[in-house]
Amino acid sequence: MTKTKLSVNINKIATLRNSRGGDVPNLLQVAKDVQGFGGEGITIHPRPDERHIRYQDAYDLKPVVYTEYNIEGNPIKKFMDLVLEIKPTQVTLVPDGDDVLTSNAGWDTIAHQAYLQEVIAEFKKSGIRTSIFIDTDKKLIEAAAKTGTDRIELYTENFASQYEKGNKEAVVPYKEAAILANELGLGVNAGHDLSLHNIQFFKENIPYLQEVSIGHALIAESIYLGIENVVNMYIQKLKG
Repeated sequence: MTKTKLSVNINKIATLRNSRGGDVPNLLQVAKDVQGFGGEGITIHPRPDERHIRYQDAYDLKPVVYTEYNIEGNPIKKFMDLVLEIKPTQVTLVPDGDDVLTSNAGWDTIAHQAYLQEVIAEFKKSGIRTSIFIDTDKKLIEAAAKTGTDRIELYTENFASQYEKGNKEAVVPYKEAAILANELGLGVNAGHDLSLHNIQFFKENIPYLQEVSIGHALIAESIYLGIENVVNMYIQKLKG
């Protein structure tokens, strides 16, 4: 069975820090601690309005992240310049508009294929692993394989909302998408609304799952249970 890495999205730590205008909690210390507690990667998603992660944070985190460093975002010029300068382990391309509260759709890899090919080629020239945030539509996954991307990241909001209602069959399209991606030579990541409640079931049913990126739920759960405890709870559930 594929080992699935836990990458912790620390956007919400930055949101909390920014709410008071100071440096508490300290983002860099949290990143160090998360890795020390067993987290296998750090994810950030800077947005143009810098409402949580600031662009400067991305630079400041570079020498601190000794596991996998994943930077997510819409590949506008400012974002691309940032990533090409920092050279993280992975860049995850997300089609976010400036006005969205959180990521709410995957790429249309058919309509945007030429654009994605150009962007991905630029990142890969710098040795940065690429991933495309995508829905489970098989035609879109087939088109993703033509962009030159290394991986896809399955957008899991629908699975999470349906699982919460007791519909375990909602995992089936994700399983089929992961199998297809593997057949096409693509690695498989996943993220959005995954939590301690649903992560083990998801992991047990999705073959070839290499990495999950979890932020909002993990930080919220940590308020009650403690971040060290929660990071290790995820890691145990991902071993299944």
